[in-house]
Amino acid sequence: MKNKTLVLIAVCIAVNIALGQVVSTLKLPIFLDAIGTILAALLMGPWVGMFTGLCTNLIWGLISGPTAAAFAPVSMAIGLTVGFLGRCGQFRSLPLALVSGVLVTVVVTLVATPIRTYLFGGVTGSGADFLVAYLNAVGQKLLQSVAWAVVGTNLIDKVLSCAIAWGLVKGLPQRIRAQFPGACRVD
Repeated sequence: MKNKTLVLIAVCIAVNIALGQVVSTLKLPIFLDAIGTILAALLMGPWVGMFTGLCTNLIWGLISGPTAAAFAPVSMAIGLTVGFLGRCGQFRSLPLALVSGVLVTVVVTLVATPIRTYLFGGVTGSGADFLVAYLNAVGQKLLQSVAWAVVGTNLIDKVLSCAIAWGLVKGLPQRIRAQFPGACRVD
C-alpha cells in the first residue's frame, strides 16, 4: 500500500472511532461510526473501505470491549458495498448518495441482525436497545425485534453517513482529489 492509502485509512479509522464513541457515550439511537469507512471506500475503492471497516472495529474492540469487534463483518460489508456503489456511479449526486444509504441499510440489516440477536440477545448497550426491548415486549419475536431496530436506527444513520461522506468528498479541493485517481465521481 502507498503511504497516502495508509494515512487515509488511519485518519478514517480515527474518525470512525471518535464519532462512534461520542454517539455511544450519549446513548443516541444512531451510530455515525461508519463515515470514515464510507469516505475510504469512496476515495480508494471497496477493498480499502472494507479493510478500513475491519481495522476500525478490531482497534475499537481493543479499546472499548469485544462488542465493537463482533460487528467487524458489518463494517466490512459497509466498506465493500459503498465502494461498489460508488464505482457504479451511485454517489454522483446527493440524491443518489441518499439512495445508496438505503441500500447500505439493507446490507447492514442482513449482516448485523444475526450478530446482534445470537451473540448479544438483542442487547448491545446502544441507544437502539430500547427499541428492541419495546418491540419484544409488545409481542415481536426477538429476531424480528432486532431486525426492525436495526432497520430503524441504520436507515437514519446510513443515509446521514452517506450524505456526510458525499459532502466531504465533494468539498475536497481539486488538488487533493487528484491524489485519488480511483475515487468515485462526485458532482
